[in-house]
Amino acid sequence: MGNYLDKIMATKAECVATAKRKVSLTDVKSMCADARPSIPFAKSIREKNGIIAEFKRQSPSKGLIHGDIWPREVVPYYEEAGVSAVSVLTDEEFFGGTIADVREASSLVNIPILRKEFINDPYQVYEARANGASAMLLIAAVLERNQAEDLAGLAKEIGLEVLMELHNEDEFGYILPGVTVAGINNRDLRTFVVDLHHSIKMAHMLPDELPKISESGIRTIDDMLMLREGGFDGFLIGENFMKNEKPGAACIDFCKQYAESLGK
Repeated sequence: MGNYLDKIMATKAECVATAKRKVSLTDVKSMCADARPSIPFAKSIREKNGIIAEFKRQSPSKGLIHGDIWPREVVPYYEEAGVSAVSVLTDEEFFGGTIADVREASSLVNIPILRKEFINDPYQVYEARANGASAMLLIAAVLERNQAEDLAGLAKEIGLEVLMELHNEDEFGYILPGVTVAGINNRDLRTFVVDLHHSIKMAHMLPDELPKISESGIRTIDDMLMLREGGFDGFLIGENFMKNEKPGAACIDFCKQYAESLGK
């Protein structure tokens, strides 16, 4: 099987170049001043149910999930469900998203919006904040450490929180200044194989001062309880909601069941 991550990253330079031709870096920087104020991301993970509900239309591993749908049809219901935050995919070629989805989602709710993207250029950081994101994803596997440090520092400077995604112990050095949430992806981005126990093996090695997020492959309440027992504060859930005809209703039902399982 081809390497998904390499294929995705091979497109990023041209994607960013195209975005810059449409809206210059100077203009994107100026737009940040007028963007919706950031909503605390790490705090919301700690204080609410910890679920980051994802909006995405497709993925490289699953193909089309829910192609003809818009944030307005889903995201308000995620907020109604009581989630901590909403993750919005903005990669177009492989995930069917755009930065406009972040802009629309951020205008609809009063919870943090996480821009989920393969970010490797400062332009994408400014673009996230300019379109109303409160946080952004950085993926250790696609960045040099000094590059990650620069991007996380820039994010902090302009009011974006950073979820740093890790997959193995060698990447723990990516918990850098500016990183406010640590995530462990249960899906190996090079093979797309999923293992929930992978998160649990690494959770207690992460710094206690940061909320810990388990990402990918979470489908059941039992999965959530196992990961919570394993030391996680939050859970990024995407396909489990988006594969439903009504993702928002699926999220509301799931969150209700989760609260009941915790006796709340």
